[in-house]
Amino acid sequence: MSSDWPSALKRARDHSPFLAKEIERWPDIADLLHEGDGEAALQLAAEKGEAADASIALRRERSALALVLGIGDLAGAFPVGFVMGRLSDFADRAMHRALQAVVARRVDEQATDGIFALALGKLGARELNYSSDIDPILIYDPERLPCRERDDPGEAAQRYVRQWVRLLSDNTAEGFVFRVDLRLRPASEVSPLVVPLGGALSHYESSALAWERAAFIRARSAAGDVAAGEAFLDQIDSFIWRRSLDFGAIDEIRELTHRIRDTHKGPPEPSPGFSVKQGRGGIREIEFFAQTHQLIHGGRDPSLRVAGTRAALDALAAAGRIEAEDAVRLGEAYDNLRVIEHRLQMVADQQTHSLPKADALDNVARLHGLADGKALIAYLKPICESVATRFDQLIAEDRDLSPPETSVSVASLPDLEAEKREDWLDRTANWVDGRYRALRSEAARHALFAVQSDLLKAMAATPDPDRAMLRFEGLLERLPSAVNLFRLLEARPALLDQLVRIVSLAPPLADELARRPELLDPLIDRTAFDLPGSVEELAAAMRPAGDELDYEDQLDRIRIVTSEIRFALGVQLIEAAHDPLDIAAGLSRTAEAGLQVASAAAAREFAEKHGRIDGVDLVVLALGRLGGGMLTHASDLDIVYLFNGSHEAESDGDRPLGATLYFNRLAQRVTAALSVPTAQGALYEVDTRLRPQGNQGPIAVSFESFARYQRENAWTWEHMALIRARTVTGLPEVREELDALVDEVLAAPRDAGDLREAVLKMRGEMAEHKQPAGRLDAKLLRGGLVDLEFLAHYLQLRERVAIDPDLDAALAGLGEAGLIEDAAGLREANALMNRILVSARLLAPELDEWHGAAGEVLAKACGTSDMPALLDNLLGARHRVAASWKAVFGTQLRIEE
Repeated sequence: MSSDWPSALKRARDHSPFLAKEIERWPDIADLLHEGDGEAALQLAAEKGEAADASIALRRERSALALVLGIGDLAGAFPVGFVMGRLSDFADRAMHRALQAVVARRVDEQATDGIFALALGKLGARELNYSSDIDPILIYDPERLPCRERDDPGEAAQRYVRQWVRLLSDNTAEGFVFRVDLRLRPASEVSPLVVPLGGALSHYESSALAWERAAFIRARSAAGDVAAGEAFLDQIDSFIWRRSLDFGAIDEIRELTHRIRDTHKGPPEPSPGFSVKQGRGGIREIEFFAQTHQLIHGGRDPSLRVAGTRAALDALAAAGRIEAEDAVRLGEAYDNLRVIEHRLQMVADQQTHSLPKADALDNVARLHGLADGKALIAYLKPICESVATRFDQLIAEDRDLSPPETSVSVASLPDLEAEKREDWLDRTANWVDGRYRALRSEAARHALFAVQSDLLKAMAATPDPDRAMLRFEGLLERLPSAVNLFRLLEARPALLDQLVRIVSLAPPLADELARRPELLDPLIDRTAFDLPGSVEELAAAMRPAGDELDYEDQLDRIRIVTSEIRFALGVQLIEAAHDPLDIAAGLSRTAEAGLQVASAAAAREFAEKHGRIDGVDLVVLALGRLGGGMLTHASDLDIVYLFNGSHEAESDGDRPLGATLYFNRLAQRVTAALSVPTAQGALYEVDTRLRPQGNQGPIAVSFESFARYQRENAWTWEHMALIRARTVTGLPEVREELDALVDEVLAAPRDAGDLREAVLKMRGEMAEHKQPAGRLDAKLLRGGLVDLEFLAHYLQLRERVAIDPDLDAALAGLGEAGLIEDAAGLREANALMNRILVSARLLAPELDEWHGAAGEVLAKACGTSDMPALLDNLLGARHRVAASWKAVFGTQLRIEE
């Protein structure tokens, strides 16, 4: 519709008694609209609200704004999103000014500290309709509420809100501002009009209902103490957005969608009496379509946490949760239906959503620019049908969410040998006899019965069904609850095969899943098989609320994110989704991010008591596999804590500490942050024995002490370990200072003979006291990774070249320097042995025996056809290392086949 201001004014006069009255009331605005100057008209409407008396000012501005937006809408100059946004902005201003006014009556100042209004529903989404009620929730902080000294804060807050409601909703000679509905507040049937902060927090953390979660998708702090409102919403964020799929809550959400259809009694399709809001294919079905998907998936995907309906549809399509075509069609339908809703309300400024009858329907149609009511109904029918079809698909999913008990027959297990079938049926019948805590509830048994047949078929189809059954029963034995796990498998059948593979192939993953069944949740996302992002991206995911997170909550957050990524990487490995070397690098980036976030959180918490030392920072130096960026699922974190500056400095807090004591205690906090179990478990074993003087030395030392020790007292093996050093925390300039210090130590000249003797002696003692665990111990077997590392580190220290924590890069550099002849072969050997080590930690954790199917997966992950071929390749790699060892050291490694 092109802009046609004169036609819009005429239609308003002819078909909208409300707008016709407003045109007469504001002739100066009407003149601007006739000229097509919508912006000037909006400015003039705002000026109508400049009266000193808030009650008069807000009513006049509302009246003038309704005229401008109504005519601009009819003229096709103002899109529906613009109209809704301007109405919502005015509602925010009105609520805020009204709060200021009622508080000022009592305390002689326009202060709103400690009291705020949360906008929900259409106002929260900035989608307020033309003649809408507003549905805020008001909350106050008794400690901060402005009131007289003798006032009880609770009574003062109630007085303010009663006056506030009257100021906005009373119909005076100037009209009204907004009708106010406060029934969305917690326990509205018994609670006061304004709720104390503590009571509100307690309600949303413990007893809120599913519909309240849906309402808070669109919540925002809109008036009063807006900052306090935003802080409140941050505090209840986990109530709204749940990372783990809670199928009980999902059932409640779906039940809400069913009620939309079940409780609406109007005509089933557009006709007189049809509600464009609540009818089949109406506005509410579009909103619930978006919100249902948001609530289910938004806990895991922050990109879905948007308030606007069209924005939510677009975000869901971008994330692959709904089809792009559905987002487009529903979005267009939403805009069109909201426009017709506005037409209905423009007639008499009434909060109505239903199509009127006879002449009144013709009147609405002509206000919109159509010939008559039949044309309007014809316009609406395809729109509503398109919405209804898509909503039908949503509510058709699992309409019956409590499946009856089902039995598993012998015939349903065709992959099992006949004699095993009866045994399996007997075993599965015993699952629900009370032996497994996770299956003692009725809900858990029903959830099991819904997937039991498919589960048994999947286990029977594995190469070793009995092993799969045994491992699954082990999982059942350790599960604290089984409802969510089985409901997830019911909702996402494709996960069932993955679960069986996890349980039967990878004992460490099965053990972790038994402790935290929700780890299976992320696998429903298509991104679950993407490698982790950068360290910076991972760190951001571990601290979504920044410094505002409570310390314990921050530690839990690190554990949740890290555990999910480690589990997903394990599944990626057994599914051969990525090269094990990329899996190892992903594990290393995840650990590095965890170290950074834990270190920062511990420093903040520690500083609350002891202050900080200006210009001095704790730095974590990563060594070993973390330093080399090649962690496995079983790796410890080998780290050294250091601090710059003088050890004589002192912190500036209430309980000051000298630098050495300060950073030793802080380092202990960082170690505990990663290794001590919280409600979410533990993460890593942290090994600090590579620090100066080992376990006899302080856990954190100054750069100066570290440099002096490395120059004067360090053993050769400590310099070898330092080759793989990499700073992973600390300010950039401090990290550069430490990197330079390490480079200086490694660049020091050494006597080649003494170095050779020390390296050979050390490797001999290590081989004597630390035997390989089995045929797959690519690390400790002679000719394995340890020998390759010793060989490279010896040459790096002797020649002071190719110093790089990445062993592959170091081998390439040594080859370019002419120090090893078979650099390409050694790099291949290094890659193969790392692949074996990373894969075997999950698939054959004992490094000696492997189950047939696990062996197949292990061989595939390492690029070979089967386990004999993989063992042959490993043997060949070890011989290559042995050949280079002899060329460099002149001694022979004994390679046992």
